[in-house]
Amino acid sequence: MTVENRRPLATRSAGWAKALAKGLAGVGLTPNAISVIGIFFAAAGAWAFIQAPYGSQWLWLGGALGIQLRLLANMLDGLVAVEQGKGSATGPLYNEFPDRIEDALLLIAAGYACGMPELGHGATVLAFGTAYIRALGGSLGFEQDFVGPMAKQHRMFVLTVAAVLTFFAPSSVVGETVLPGPAVLIAGLAIIAVGSAITCLVRLHRIANLLRAQKGSTREAGE
Repeated sequence: MTVENRRPLATRSAGWAKALAKGLAGVGLTPNAISVIGIFFAAAGAWAFIQAPYGSQWLWLGGALGIQLRLLANMLDGLVAVEQGKGSATGPLYNEFPDRIEDALLLIAAGYACGMPELGHGATVLAFGTAYIRALGGSLGFEQDFVGPMAKQHRMFVLTVAAVLTFFAPSSVVGETVLPGPAVLIAGLAIIAVGSAITCLVRLHRIANLLRAQKGSTREAGE
């Protein structure tokens, strides 16, 4: 992972984050191992979402916790790799592929939890699209663009808030309409899906502008 292609996160500069990364590196945890641990956190959060409609209300908060632990692992793998100098040749693979697994686990599980699996699958496809377009820009020689409005941290923020609010308001009734699942979670997934679609368009537009500018510069250099 290169510094230029890292997602901008303010929490990386926090003292607690740096201390935790140093501690993990000190006990021998590699960035790749931390990336894999993030999958288990996401899987735990997904399990909590699937079980929440039939079990304890506290499982909604368990799903939210799984999301946040997944994000923590996603941040720490980069900190250990870069700041602690523990990066490896396979680091870029472990940095990207687990993210897609984690997104799919959480979004699809949330779709089933709110009784609208098609919404969870649709949000997952669109989330994958944002990552693909970002990587496409990198493959064309540009810095990877992490712009939103629904980049990974934004998606997970919306899903976390939706899960917490569902803990307090699990009702599936809006007015006289009975929904297939918790209204707040349905709304959260819809926001993620629409926002991810917009993010895909925004990133494509920005890459197209860069390509046009690059071609214009090449033409001027040849004149």
